[in-house]
Amino acid sequence: MKPARVVIIAVAVVAAGLAGILAMNLTSPTVQVNEIANTVVEKMPMPEVLVVSASLPVGARLNEETMEWKGWPEDAVVEGLIRRDARPEAVTELTGAVVRLPLFAGEPLRPEKIVDSSSRIMSSLLPAGKRAIATEISVATGAGGFILPNDRVDVIMVRRKTAEEGFVTEVILSNIRVLAIDQRIEEDADGNRTAVGTTATLELTPDQSKIITVAQQMADRLTLALRSVADVQESDTDGAKHLLSGEDGTSAIQLIRSGAITNVGATN
Repeated sequence: MKPARVVIIAVAVVAAGLAGILAMNLTSPTVQVNEIANTVVEKMPMPEVLVVSASLPVGARLNEETMEWKGWPEDAVVEGLIRRDARPEAVTELTGAVVRLPLFAGEPLRPEKIVDSSSRIMSSLLPAGKRAIATEISVATGAGGFILPNDRVDVIMVRRKTAEEGFVTEVILSNIRVLAIDQRIEEDADGNRTAVGTTATLELTPDQSKIITVAQQMADRLTLALRSVADVQESDTDGAKHLLSGEDGTSAIQLIRSGAITNVGATN
């Protein structure tokens, strides 16, 4: 065999070998991708926690339609959440419980946001140190019926001083939270039915309770002025302290005559 032919054959064999190696390298990623695709992915454990299925306001009662079990990531389950594996009968046990703080759809239910149905509801809703005082309202004095529980209001007192001086208007309480509205259903001549509040229950400090009690005795009219929800961070503990006996801390008897207040027997 001629030397030239031997060289050509040798070059062809080497080229074929290189081509085979290259082909193997090109196909190996596909094999790896297929292996990854066929790998079974393990799912993280998802314990079930009790959540509310609908948004609920303060004072609402829980029932089987407003509670459900939902899978929750194990690393997101914090202390205080109600787990199905720890309390499987929770839906039945909590039916009838009263909402103490607003709940939103999909939110995990926490015991501190509700109170047992056998508890005294209003006292359970009151924060420590606060008092609940009711005052009569109407459509005209209650922002047209648009005041609802958890809204913030100013209490405005209108009273007559003398026939010559006319009426005096002043804000005696500011940014007060409404705990509840007592409502009745009224029907107009056209058959339209509306809910009209007749009594508003307010959340007050002890001093504010005294202020509104005096104002109810001397006022010709008390009006609730609805405030913006953006005012919730403002102070809600101020009031018309001149309606209190002994504003400076001294004891006194107040004489109310024709809308005028006179301190009698004040001591220093």
